[in-house]
Formats: sequence, structure tokens, C-alpha cells
Amino acid sequence: MARDPAGGPAQLVLTASVARRYYLDGRSKIEIAEEFALSRFKVARLLESARATGLVRIEIGYPGEVDLELSGLLQERFGLCHSVVVDTPDDDIGSLRRRLGAAAADLLGEIVTAEDVLGLGWSRSVSAVAAALTELAPTPVVQLTGALSRPDGDDGSVDVVRDVARISGGPAYFFHAPLLVPDPATARALRRQPEVARAFAQFRSVTKAVVGIGRWAPNQSTVYDAATDRERRALRRQGVCAEVSGVFLTEAGDTLPTALAERMIGVSAAQLRAMREVIGVPYDVVKAPAVRAALRSRLVSGLVTHTSLARALLTEG
Repeated sequence: MARDPAGGPAQLVLTASVARRYYLDGRSKIEIAEEFALSRFKVARLLESARATGLVRIEIGYPGEVDLELSGLLQERFGLCHSVVVDTPDDDIGSLRRRLGAAAADLLGEIVTAEDVLGLGWSRSVSAVAAALTELAPTPVVQLTGALSRPDGDDGSVDVVRDVARISGGPAYFFHAPLLVPDPATARALRRQPEVARAFAQFRSVTKAVVGIGRWAPNQSTVYDAATDRERRALRRQGVCAEVSGVFLTEAGDTLPTALAERMIGVSAAQLRAMREVIGVPYDVVKAPAVRAALRSRLVSGLVTHTSLARALLTEG
């Protein structure tokens, strides 16, 4: 009869007993050594043998919606500060957005402290985060961009910053202005308005931010949908692949100055990059090229997303 790789019967029983004490009973190696009259080094070797021979198998599991394996792989691949992948079907975009909003709200409740200043870009995913938020440390909340309406009538909430600040109990720096205006002169005039200037002055203090990520394609970016056909074609010729809160990116992740940016009311690439943590909340697998561009740009340092989009990023990233 072939010899068991874990040793003879006596050795096998001893290894199993030691493993049981350590992994199930929570005993220390010193306590186990004293009980079995072994050295600590012998206990360590027995525990190592138990794992090497399969006598002990360790599994990391979580019965909730977060896919721990994909979250860890995504974080490691792209060097993210935070990565949360929600295991949820993506056939219903509205439901998917709400689930990601809830996951991102949980993340903010965990990582935002009273020493932080929270910035919020405008997007439907950020609105979903705000709608799901129930608690937050007492931190100032700053609006990073103006708002835009969508053809489907779902324009998010211009009161997102005020609503989140009400939950946190901190001051709210918000303004009522569109993200995109008809001409640069109007944009310059709006930026000088007191409530806009007051919010813009807080950008340098923002430590954590939440933003959406748009792909430069129909129905994949509110900025794309609001631009004229001529502007869409011009930016595509420039190589625009994505936009993050109105900051335009190439596929390689390079930021692009554009004429369209002169008409926008919002945070700049330099201001966004200076923020310590910027969490993107992208959804829909077709946005994978845009999310990849955002990650390459280093404007976005964390993600809350879903399984199919995470797999696409890992497959082609």
C-alpha cells in the first residue's frame, strides 16, 4: 500500500489534531506546543504539512454581492486604492446602477473620515450613490461639475451635493449651473458667479471624490450627447475615447485640451489628479475602453463596478 504523503497513521492523527486546535479552536502555536509536548517549530511544520498535503484547505468566501476574487484581481492589476466588484446581472441597467450606487455608498461610509473633503462629479451613477447613502462622517461636500440633461429625461439630481451634506452634517458647496454652456464667454461669466467660485475654491481641499466615467459614443456620455455633431466628430478625430467629469481622455489615458472644454463648468484634469482618491462608478460592459483609459490616465484611483465589466477590464487590460 502506498504511503500517505501526510505520514503514517500516528503522524496523520497528530497533524489533524494540531490543525484542528489552530484553525478551528483558535489556539496559539505556543499553547498547542505545550499541550502536545512539541516545540513551536514542530507545530509550525505540522501546520505547513497539513496545508501542503490537502488535509487543511482554506477558502475565502463571502455570501454577499461583492465578488472578492474579482475585486482583488482588479485592485492588483491596476494598482487601485479601492476596488469593489458587485456580482449582479447587468441586463437591467437601472437595477445595476442602483446596486453599484449602494456598494459605493457603503464604501464611502467606510473610508470617508471627518478629516476628508468629499467631491462629487455629476453623473447618474453618482446620483445613485447619493440616493443609497445613509451615513457619512461629518465632512464638507463639494460639487465638482455642473449638470446636464439626458435625452431620456433622467438628468440625475442637481441637489446631490446638498443631500449628501445633509447626511454628513458638513457644509455643502454647490451651485446650479449646467456643465456645458453655449460659448466660452458664458462659461467665464458663470465661473465668476459667487456660488460657482465658492465651490471651485474648494477643489484644492478635496481629498476623496466620486465620479462617473463616460465613453465618447452615443448614450454612453452625457457630454457626448450634449455636444453638437461637429464637436463630436472633431473630438473623435483628436482621439477622444472617454471623459471623466468633462475631462477628455485618449485611449492611452492622455488628457486632451479641447475647444469644448472652454465651454464647460467643472473641475480640470490637474485639479482632479491632485485629489488623493478618486473613485469611479462605471457600469455597462461597452464602457470598458473608456474605463481602461480612465485607469491609464491615473485620474481615477479606485473603482466600484460589476462582474462583466471587471472581467472585460482584466481580459483586455
